[in-house]
Amino acid sequence: MADTGTATPRERYRAQIRAEIKEHAWQQIATTGASALSLNAIAKQMGMSGPALYRYYANRDELITELIRDAYRSLADTLRSTAAEAAEGSGEEGGAGLAGLAHAVRDWALRDPQRYLLIYGTPVPGYHAPDDITAISSQIMTLLLDAASAAPPRHPESPLDHHLAARRAWAGDHPAPPAVLHRALSFWTRIHGVLSLELAGHFAGMGFDPALLFAAELDDLLTC
Repeated sequence: MADTGTATPRERYRAQIRAEIKEHAWQQIATTGASALSLNAIAKQMGMSGPALYRYYANRDELITELIRDAYRSLADTLRSTAAEAAEGSGEEGGAGLAGLAHAVRDWALRDPQRYLLIYGTPVPGYHAPDDITAISSQIMTLLLDAASAAPPRHPESPLDHHLAARRAWAGDHPAPPAVLHRALSFWTRIHGVLSLELAGHFAGMGFDPALLFAAELDDLLTC
């Protein structure tokens, strides 16, 4: 988006229309799912012709990519803020940092489930994300690895530790030892497992509080 302080009126208008298109896209995703996203339907809601809207987003995939970028950036900003607050606290250990990140992810997801499900839910059929999406999502993993490094895992090294260390592209350039990589990945997959089931409604009618299950899983992760 152009800097609003230096942008021309035309650039500001374009940015405004693109933002409005995204708002309608999120509403549509919440109703019908990302796989059914239709630029023509959005154009009709906005009182525009299809060709007019395509001047702002060339196709469905470009719009989905922009929504995914926004979602990842929002989550990364949330976790950076959480990590910074923990660092400013009075001597919080890494375990507290991991717990803070976990609860920040859940709070962020519950505020807007569709945003979470777009990046961590079922892939959109026929959509292929550009490479820069991976770079944005890796910022989140770096924050997680930093927190995991501050609280060394207590379990002995396992074959998985060495496997992860040998195939560490997912960890970027982070220098964490194998056991820390293992802990971070276990942490990430387990909190997302519980959270994804909760947001998809799979706990509905089971008669328990998903927040307590999430907390129990987190406690188990922090003591292993």
